[in-house]
Order: sequence, then C-alpha cells, then structure tokens
Amino acid sequence: EAELIKWLVDAGDAVKESQSIAEMQTDKALVEVPSPWAGTITELVGKSGDIIKVGAVLVRYGATAGVKSAPVQKAAPAKLATSEADQGTVVGNMSGTLSVSDRFARRPEPDGSGVSMGKASATPAVRRIARELQVDIDRVQGTGRGGRVTAGDVESASSSSGLTSPAASADAVPLPVVDAQGVSARIPFRGVRRKIAEALSRSVRTCVHFTATDEADVTALESRRGEFSETAGRRVTLLPFVSAAVCQALRRHPSLNAIVDDDAGEILIKGVINLGFAVDTDAGLMVPVIRDADRKSPLELADGVKSLAQRCRDRTISREESLGGTFTISNVGSYGAMFATPIINYPEVAILAVGRAKEKVLVKDGRFFAGWSLPLSISCDHRVVDGAEAARFLHTLVQLLESP
Repeated sequence: EAELIKWLVDAGDAVKESQSIAEMQTDKALVEVPSPWAGTITELVGKSGDIIKVGAVLVRYGATAGVKSAPVQKAAPAKLATSEADQGTVVGNMSGTLSVSDRFARRPEPDGSGVSMGKASATPAVRRIARELQVDIDRVQGTGRGGRVTAGDVESASSSSGLTSPAASADAVPLPVVDAQGVSARIPFRGVRRKIAEALSRSVRTCVHFTATDEADVTALESRRGEFSETAGRRVTLLPFVSAAVCQALRRHPSLNAIVDDDAGEILIKGVINLGFAVDTDAGLMVPVIRDADRKSPLELADGVKSLAQRCRDRTISREESLGGTFTISNVGSYGAMFATPIINYPEVAILAVGRAKEKVLVKDGRFFAGWSLPLSISCDHRVVDGAEAARFLHTLVQLLESP
C-alpha cells in the first residue's frame, strides 16, 4: 500500500507520457507517480490522505479508438496484459483490451466474502499480535508465502469491521471520551508521521525492550576531534567518531548486529554493518542507512550522514536508502538531551542513543580534573540480547571512546 499525498493533475487535464501525476508516500520515501501514457485523464480515484492498495485503480484515462475499455493506471508497477503481444512498455500496449495481470487479480474466496474462513497459517508471534489487537486471525486474508498471515495483514485487518474476535467484541474496552475544548489544531496521522506511528507501534508490540546506560570520558577524544577538524579544514562533530567506535564494538559483539525474522522464527546475524541514523525532519523522523559503515573513515561517515540528512529534509531520499540497516544510532545530544530510552528500529535488535557531551569534573586515578563526559543509552530486544551482553557491548564502546 501507499498513501496518496497529493494530485499533481486534475480530471480533464491532458498529460504527457512520464509526466508526474501524483505524489505518494511509500514507507518513508516520497515518490512521484508518472503517467504511463500521453492522453486525457477522466477520473482521479482517491483523495489526499487515502491509502491506496497495490493493484487498485489510481487514475482513469479517456478511451481512444480501438480501445474497448478505458485504460487505468494501477497503483503498482505491474504490466497490464493486452490482446496483442506485449510491446515492452511499463503497462502494455494502448491498443486492445487492457486487463490486470494474474499476479494482481483479486481472487474471491469460495464463500464470496473475500475473507478466508479456514484455519489461518501464521507464526506464534503474529498470533500474539492478533490477540493483542483483538483480531480474529482465521478471518484475515494472508499475503505471505503460501498464504501465511503476516503481522502487516493483522494490522491492516485491525481497523476493518467484522474481523474482531467474538470474545473481543464483548470484552472490548471503550475508548475514553476526547475533550475537544481548547484544541488549536487537528493534525491527522498522514505521510511520514503515519509511518512513524505504525513502525513504533509494531516495534513496541513485538520487541521486548530494555535499556542500559553509561558515560564515557571523551576528554582525549575531544582533543583529537579538534586536531582532526583543523587538519580537515572544517568542523567535525563527535558523531562520526562514535559511529566508528560502534562499528568496532559490533564486530566484537555480533549478536547486536542482527535482525529478527519473526515470520520464520529466526535471528539473522549480519556479516555487514549498515548503520542507520535517526534524522529529525519537518515531516517527522526518518532513518537513512550508511552501508558498510565499518569500511569508512570518520570523515566519510561525517559526509555520508550529512548528505543523507539533507536528502531526508528535502524529501529526495530514496526508499532503498532507508532499508537494510543492522543497527541504529540516534543523536539525541544534538537537541540537548543526555540520556534516553530509544525505541528499537524493528526488525533490528538494538539502538544507541548518544547524548550531549558535557564538561564536568571527573576523577581518574584519585585525581580530579575538568573533562568531557558523553552519555550513552542502548535499548535492546531482550528476546535476542541478554542484559549482560548489552552491558558488555556498552563497556567495550566506552573503552574505545576513552582510548581514541
């Protein structure tokens, strides 16, 4: 599915082939949908804020001579079959009758309701989510391998009427009355904000969060950072040095450089280190990824984070650049915070919050001195990472930062 953000054309407009006709939000990337044909648009299906399912009709074009039915643009890059040989275009040939490919054709269930009434195929984790959302999983249409019901299927069904479990309908707790007095603005969950809400809710429902904290004496690192900035001819923050240290710590503690495949019931330890960086934008939180971060220098990491953050803020980042992360860093210190309890970027198993470095009185070998202390907070999925291993990882990271 994708959310329709806004139309770039109106019904009755003549458009050129490949002209952008709509902006849509897929996961955390804003994309433009191009017109597959040159022609006149007769109908726009949907309005801003609507969730468009894959394979659903998005826009209709005026019929032309020889076309038995008005062509439609589908909300997926699927080819549309024609009565003639495929001409190799994105959606087939304009001449002839257009129909949806078998891959996206809707297949009604025997009872005609479109909802499976048999025993659902699903993992225990998905069944737990269904129980928490009070959804009758046996009535959810599965889209996973072999018709398996996925967590996404359950979440989509949770807002659909008729899929609530029989017990839930009687035991459901009514929502509290909302006090609408004094409201200065109403902001719907749309775009990136909606995706953030979905992702965080899924993480909290699925992962078993716990957080450990520590502080690192980065006095020596702060001195080296200043020298490095002077050599580079520009200011370099502590973040790329922390990122480089995180990569080294992950090599020593690989269980934190992993993702969980709840559908298959497996923990996937990653051999590559792809660091995600939480970026605050006007549209909401985004997490772009630097691939093979352990192979990059602090300066390359600094440039990579700056480039990705800028593309997040001007909404030009691609969806692929937000995928494949194995561990996430959230720099809460850039906004003044010291410690945090960050939410895991599921299906990853750990996330590090880097606080604001603060000058304070420190003690070493019985001596008092003025130095710099860096707060660190790590949240882990307790199903995968034990508390002792999280503490060992944090201790390793502190040692690396204190010995630059």
